Amino acid sequence: MIALTCTGRVLRVIYLGAEALVAEGEFLGYEAVFKLRLRKPYRVPELDREIIRRRTLTEARLLLALRELGVRVPAVLYVDPVEGLIVMEKVRGRTILSAASSLSRDELCSAMSKVGVELAKMHKGGVAHGDVTTANMVLTDSSDVYLVDLGLAKHAEDLEDLAVDVHLLIRVLESSHYAVKDEMFKCFLGGYREVLGEDLTRAILEKVREIRLRGRYVEERRLRSRTT
Repeated sequence: MIALTCTGRVLRVIYLGAEALVAEGEFLGYEAVFKLRLRKPYRVPELDREIIRRRTLTEARLLLALRELGVRVPAVLYVDPVEGLIVMEKVRGRTILSAASSLSRDELCSAMSKVGVELAKMHKGGVAHGDVTTANMVLTDSSDVYLVDLGLAKHAEDLEDLAVDVHLLIRVLESSHYAVKDEMFKCFLGGYREVLGEDLTRAILEKVREIRLRGRYVEERRLRSRTT
């Protein structure tokens, strides 16, 4: 399982993917989440260790930097880059993906507005989340919203990196929340614009439009190639 070099106890595996194992447990008396990056047997061992070390440090440093910026992300409790382990606080609540159907329209709008605020604070700090899905947004019992799972997060190199986050959110709303997608996105934009301002928000949305047009063009070419 997880070879802990810290004072912690793993209680339950909650996710096992291609890149990482995620488990719940306790760390120094606190409820915690343990994320362990997995070794890749097909990679050269030295390269594998370096990739895991670098990605673990990058994620931990971004989490710490975002906390300093006031973004609601899990607090880092412990990092072992050699083992590829990050221990984070457990954020109690439900994902917006699982909670959406049980929320009133006002509650859902409020939650998405808070998502907009948190993502905008992240973008204002020059960080792209990389995996903006409603499964990675946790709505707590006190109605706060946390952004989680920053394994794909990175320092944004240009405006398009930020626009990709917003584009991904639109696609997620279209696929998982189709009946209320327009309302959810409108509420998201309200919070997003509140932090970034009208001009920067407009520039990012223009980039989103370009990305979506490129995607449609590629899809149209793919469809034409199948029929010829």
